[in-house]
Amino acid sequence: MTTIEQISQRAEADAKTYGYYLTPNPELLQAFFEGLKTNENRYGYPLCPCRLASGKFEYDRDIICPCDYRDIDIAQYGACYCRLYVNKTVYENKNLPDVPERRPIEKQNRAYEPKTSTAGASISENQATTEKTIPTQAKSAVSQPASTESGEVKKKLWYCKQCGYVTYREDPPYICPICKAKHEMFEEINLKISLSG
Repeated sequence: MTTIEQISQRAEADAKTYGYYLTPNPELLQAFFEGLKTNENRYGYPLCPCRLASGKFEYDRDIICPCDYRDIDIAQYGACYCRLYVNKTVYENKNLPDVPERRPIEKQNRAYEPKTSTAGASISENQATTEKTIPTQAKSAVSQPASTESGEVKKKLWYCKQCGYVTYREDPPYICPICKAKHEMFEEINLKISLSG
């Protein structure tokens, strides 16, 4: 089981590495740590405590904390969507900005897709607790397929044209974790293997 101490140390080390700070609000910080601990113990990976997850790693990859959107949010607003990570200015003036959700709606909708129960009936694990909080925009799109007809994520190889970083996932990251190049600097790698013999 992951502990609050482990979550705290990991977040502090990550903030220091990238020149960020953790939220200056101690109550909010404790709530974030509790949420990250709960999600990591529930799903096996530290999901963003401010977003609803599907529980499928491939669907949730972009919101594993720190999420794909953190760096671009901090660059634009001074804080990430959750406001767990902030820049120096926000940390010093303690004025947490409102940060709009940057995650595409089709990725958000995956958390609302029906799951199948052991009895074979279609259910939504989150329905009881989230029905009242589902955004109208998301409700209208829930019936649309998330990625492929089978519901599987179609992964691709992507490389950063600036530094050469390579990743295998559905979409490239919003910002390269190595050189901080923007999303547009990633290009898909298409491999062709021919067998001759």
